[in-house]
Amino acid sequence: MGNTGTALSKVVAKIASVGVDEPSNTFLQDCFKQFGINVVPVGGEFAEVLGKKKFEACVLRLYADNAEQILSAARNSTSNKRMVIYGIAHNTKEALRFSSYGINAIFDEPLERQGVLRVVRSTHLLVIHELRRYVRIPVVTEAIIDTGRGKNLVAASQEVSAGGMSVRCSSSIPAQDMVRVSLTLPGGKPTKVRATVCWARPNENLYGLRFDNTDDARLAVRNWIDLYLELV
Repeated sequence: MGNTGTALSKVVAKIASVGVDEPSNTFLQDCFKQFGINVVPVGGEFAEVLGKKKFEACVLRLYADNAEQILSAARNSTSNKRMVIYGIAHNTKEALRFSSYGINAIFDEPLERQGVLRVVRSTHLLVIHELRRYVRIPVVTEAIIDTGRGKNLVAASQEVSAGGMSVRCSSSIPAQDMVRVSLTLPGGKPTKVRATVCWARPNENLYGLRFDNTDDARLAVRNWIDLYLELV
């Protein structure tokens, strides 16, 4: 079950699909089902549904008029507030304006199979509660990258771990560069930590940052992860 490359034979988790059209739900179901996750279309008042049913995750379109209402209902639900949240967005800006709600991952609109499967593959262990073996937490929040060249770059986090993070940035960040990353993780305090660009995929606007192990500021990220996983 812990192998991300192995399909699961039975349903072990449910994801609430809120305000998503039927063709998209069918598409998402096909992508999630091989990982043991069933997509359940949800209608009516989402807050009321959350009071009656338990879900491991939810998916919504972040550009919908009621997106913030849905996110608020999810995070304020007594039994569902820890659910993994997938947002469908046209661009990073749509996602970052809701970063305080702790959105875990983004599907690019229009939905495309390879991209959706890549996101599901990297996050499904969190959905099925393999938390203690899941060392990278998917979360989308703004990250300001100071390259030391007089210009700060605005990026969006993709995954965060105790040792580093991956970000999406439309500006090029050369590999091996030393940078300083400023970010505020959901529910946490502003953090500024030194890091090195350890890998770069400019064609995908993706970059990997390894935290400087001599910078104690990285401990704030580790503590946030521990709290997120409820290990402390």
